[in-house]
This record gives sequence, structure tokens and C-alpha cells, in this order.
Amino acid sequence: MSHPQRLGSSGGESVGTIAESPHVNETLAAYAARYGLRQSAARPPLRKYIQSVWARRNFIWAFASAKNISMYTDSRLGQVWQLLTPILNVSVYYLIFGVLLNTKRGVPDFIPFLVTGVFMFGFTQRSITSGSKSVGDNLSLIRALHFPRATLPLAIATVEFQQLLLSLIVLLGIVFAFGEPISVQMLMFVPVLLLQLMFNVGISMVMARLGAFNRDVSQLLPFIMRTWLYLSGVIFSLPDLLHRSHALKTHPWIGEILKANPAYVYVELSRHQLLGEYRHFVQHKLTESTTQLWIYAGAWSAVALVGGFLFFFSAEERYGRG
Repeated sequence: MSHPQRLGSSGGESVGTIAESPHVNETLAAYAARYGLRQSAARPPLRKYIQSVWARRNFIWAFASAKNISMYTDSRLGQVWQLLTPILNVSVYYLIFGVLLNTKRGVPDFIPFLVTGVFMFGFTQRSITSGSKSVGDNLSLIRALHFPRATLPLAIATVEFQQLLLSLIVLLGIVFAFGEPISVQMLMFVPVLLLQLMFNVGISMVMARLGAFNRDVSQLLPFIMRTWLYLSGVIFSLPDLLHRSHALKTHPWIGEILKANPAYVYVELSRHQLLGEYRHFVQHKLTESTTQLWIYAGAWSAVALVGGFLFFFSAEERYGRG
């Protein structure tokens, strides 16, 4: 704050002096209102906030790119780990579930099936896990600069999206290596990917707010995500299980809950667009339609994106305090 200006030679009277202190019985809020003062980090109107976030879209992409590059700078293989990590995960899952537990029984092209599931579920898993730390890991930035805090979970979701785009090279390479021909149907993978990105952004904003005020959330997430993976048809075909399981036929509501699981929805839709033999197996042998999956995918994306953004926005002025 600048010093008050004073008259040079007229007895010490000041011009533009600092306003007097609040009266004894006057609250700080009333004092601020009397002089038109407002909180520097106050939450703006929603429309203005969205415009402010959009205006920083280049920053979000640049921040995500820089974080992506720096993520593996300390390792000798560097960015190669972005490709090796999901491949190693697939190898472990295939050995345990495909070979030892024989979950590949009856599922055509099990390796491309498994690779697609691991890659697409990992996209959501990493977005949620990293999103929960996006505010807490950037407290110094939040306290030093005034900017819409939603840019942080958005940048984290962008990091994971950039990593997925690189991983898709490996995914498509494996799909084609196992004899899958290039088809027009594969173009439908793009809207599936965009819908999943919308869902990931929304759910990462929810986790960003929860993680900002309770750091224990990030400690619980690995157990939650592992359980979610086992329930999402990543390592087995849910339509095939529903077709063979007597218990699930007896209690069909369980199957409906499993099919409404958002992680399963995006994984299964991705398989239907990329794997023609699996699509034929599900639609013709098991007589399962994808119409319901598309409805679930659109609904989950819209609800997560809008709800997650509003949930994060409602606590905008509280981030970085304490």
C-alpha cells in the first residue's frame, strides 16, 4: 500500500490519507462495505468464473505438458515409462487372471481385450488419484497467485489425457498385431474417449476438493481403485459372466448395477469400437446391445462434469487457507 501524500509546507495536513480505523462497535464486514472493499480471493459469479477458466486454456495445456515432461526426468528411461507401466500391468494381470485363474475362457482375442481394459481404466484411475492431490500439492502456487483454482484439476486431467494419447500407440499396435483390421467402426472410439475425458475431469474435481480439506483421502484411494477395477470388467467379460452365472441370473439387479458402473461403461464401449471379434461375440452370441452403454456414458459424463465443476467451485475461496 502506498504512503499517504502530504502537503510540503503547510503545517502537516495530509491529502489522500488512509481512511480511519473501524469504529469500536463496527464490524470488519461493515467497515469493508462502507469503503467498498472486497475480499481479494472472493468467489466470482459462476459465468465470470467459467470465462476466467476458459481464458487460461493455454496455461492449462502448457502446465500439463511441462508436468508431463518433468514427471520422469529422474529416471534413466524417462518418458518410456509412460508406455512400459501399462504394458507391465497387462503382463501381470494376464499371468494371474488370464493364465492362472483362466478368466480368458471363451473370450476372443483376450490379450487385446485385456490391454484395452487396463489402458482405459488406468486413464480414469490416474485422473482420480492425481486429481485428489492437485490442490494440496500446489498450495504455494495458490497462496502466491490469484487464479481460478479449477485450472489445477483441469491441468491434471490434461496430463493424464496426454499420457493416454501416447499409450494409444501401444494399444493400437497390440490390437493390429493380433489381426484386427482397420475399420470405420474404430472412428467411434473418439466420442467414447471424449465422453470418458469429460467424466474424468468432473470426478477429478470432486476428488480435488475432498483431497484439499482431507489429505487422508489420497491414502484410501489405492484400495478403493483396486476394488473398483475388480468390479469393472477390466480382467473379465461382464456380458459373458452374466450369461454364464446362475447367481447373477437369479438376482438380475446385481447385473444392472454392474452394467451401470461408469468405469465398466467406458471400458466396454472402447472394446466394442476397437475389437471387431469381441463385438461380434457380445452382440450376436450373447445378444447384448450397446444402446444402454451409450446412454450411461452420456449421462455419467454430463453429471460428473457439471456436478463436479459446481462442487469444486462452491469452495473456491477456501482453497489454500489454513
